[in-house]
Amino acid sequence: MSVFARLVEQLADLLQPLFHASATAAAIVLFTALVRLATHPLARAAARGQRARTALQPRITELREKHARDPERLQRAVLELHTEAKVSPFSGLLPGLLQLPAFFLLYHLFSNATIGDGPNTLLDHDLLAAPLAGHWTDALSGGIFGGADLVYLALFAVVAAVATVNFRRTRRAAAENPVQTTAVPGQGAVGKVAPFLSFLTLVTVAVVPLAAALYVVTSTTWSAVERAVLS
Repeated sequence: MSVFARLVEQLADLLQPLFHASATAAAIVLFTALVRLATHPLARAAARGQRARTALQPRITELREKHARDPERLQRAVLELHTEAKVSPFSGLLPGLLQLPAFFLLYHLFSNATIGDGPNTLLDHDLLAAPLAGHWTDALSGGIFGGADLVYLALFAVVAAVATVNFRRTRRAAAENPVQTTAVPGQGAVGKVAPFLSFLTLVTVAVVPLAAALYVVTSTTWSAVERAVLS
């Protein structure tokens, strides 16, 4: 944890001439961008996998017609087709899973009063009027439309916009590939829930420390732009 804290502090020192008192917040955004840049090759591979799954659609349609009366045989046939084409129906999950350690590091870093044997000085930093270690409920206690609350309103607005874009894209993809969401085990349930998952980010931003919320907002925005570019 102390090594990670020093990394954030060094990034903040680098950005201080540009962002002044908000340099630590800017350092978190930069750190998030570096993490996303490191996982970008996996995102490209996931995009290629999605295109490969789309290319398999005509063959899956044929399998569905062939095994219309035997759902279990259809599922096995589709999985065999994916294996033959070296395509995983769950390959898109890997980039997101690999980001979880970075998110939890930020969460714990801005939730602990001490680092190693000394005080956690990062807790003293703010984004405008909002403490990076604070929560949305703390901002509400200062009154609606206070300085800290406006920071959260801006974050909620960004998250809501990104979630809406993701919702529409996911619903459109499900409509264009209905067979895959019914022929692959577990994909039917995932397909029904997936369009709404982006809106859970609003809850995350509301309950985690502001530093972790900045990571979430930056990462989800990056994901939306990345998907648009790679699609």
